[in-house]
Amino acid sequence: MKKLKEFDINLVGLKDKKHEYDFVLDNGFFEIFEQNLVNGGQLTAHVEMDKSPLLLNFDISIKGVVNLTCDRSLEEFDYPVEIHQNLLIKFGEEEVELDENVLQITHGAQKFNIAQHLFDFIGLAIPMKKLHPRFVADEAEEGDILIYSTAKETGETENEAGAQEENNDPRWDILKNLSKN
Repeated sequence: MKKLKEFDINLVGLKDKKHEYDFVLDNGFFEIFEQNLVNGGQLTAHVEMDKSPLLLNFDISIKGVVNLTCDRSLEEFDYPVEIHQNLLIKFGEEEVELDENVLQITHGAQKFNIAQHLFDFIGLAIPMKKLHPRFVADEAEEGDILIYSTAKETGETENEAGAQEENNDPRWDILKNLSKN
């Protein structure tokens, strides 16, 4: 796990001020994690950490491309990624995740490893449906196609069909009269 240690941020002896770190996120970075989300990539992460006695405020910018596999054709393609996230680390009695981007670590913590958080931010930037760029335009056109409708074949719309059913049921007329009073 030597590669994982490259993402350690030593907290011991750091003064209360802004500190900047740059990380290269290449294929070796993605091999650290047991995952099948990303085939590889070439990204850079710029991390600004503002240290104070009570917390660490991380401002994270990640730019580059990740290599994905198309869900439709199983062809690999490069997907551009540009991420800007904040991560807040508070000092407390125990290590716990307080919120989505808010963590708590112990006061005596000597280092903080940021690798998992960088990977998570990249994972959140990847779309659920991974499509090769040549299929994206086709997908947008297909989005307007009606697959199934409950309307009758007479050409009436679904709203018209529902309105006719409401008018034909006498139980609804009784309820409508109650609401008018």
